[in-house]
Amino acid sequence: MKKGIAPKLFIYFLCFSFLLLTGGFPTTVAEATETGLPIGEMTSSGEVKFEARENVWKDVEPIQFPVFQGVRIKTGKGVALIVVAKDIRIEVERSSLFSFQGDDQFHLFQGRVSFRIPSGADMSFRVANLSIGKSLRLQAAKDPLVPPTSEETVGSIILHSNGAVTVKSIRGPLSIQNEDRGVLAALPSRESVTIPSTAASGGQRQMLAQVGEPVEGVPEVSTTTYWVLGVLATIGLGLGIALAFQDDDGKRVTSP
Repeated sequence: MKKGIAPKLFIYFLCFSFLLLTGGFPTTVAEATETGLPIGEMTSSGEVKFEARENVWKDVEPIQFPVFQGVRIKTGKGVALIVVAKDIRIEVERSSLFSFQGDDQFHLFQGRVSFRIPSGADMSFRVANLSIGKSLRLQAAKDPLVPPTSEETVGSIILHSNGAVTVKSIRGPLSIQNEDRGVLAALPSRESVTIPSTAASGGQRQMLAQVGEPVEGVPEVSTTTYWVLGVLATIGLGLGIALAFQDDDGKRVTSP
């Protein structure tokens, strides 16, 4: 964690624990403090609130606000910057709703975020039934798939109102997995992909090979269409060969 943040988080924890003992702290956040220290700190501007208890929202402290696991935070007409372990930075845009599930998983329920994950750090983003993070690489070990930690990763995620999810890599490859840990897309640097709502919600299990936007005006051709065209082409070729060996009277051509 960045130098200087750890002492601040410890002080936050002591203050929050005191409020809890005096009975002046909301139930939801009180339960979060029981799980341990804050996992990061947030600065914000504009309208930003946290869920003090179920369906009860209160304003956050705009300068420095401790972020606890499981506490939901929403940005109405405001924006927020969260810094967690190893200087991982997450910028949350307006009209977003999110929480942290542990110190290495960010859960986006609504809106848009941008992130920077330094080398040596790791963070996954949960959006609907998708898990987004650094691309997995092969390794000669008992666990052949391990996340790389030697490269800085910068990107953004948008959860659209229709349920589709757009992921963009600015620097470093990203991997998009479904709830069964199947890879839907492997995204290289400076590329983007939009996962349809059916796949993002878990209703589709096929791998998405397309990266970027589809070309307008070019219809998709199914595998069945290709098969039918192939059969017709074969039949036509056979008839052409047969006719080539017949004369005009229908008799077979023989050499003199």
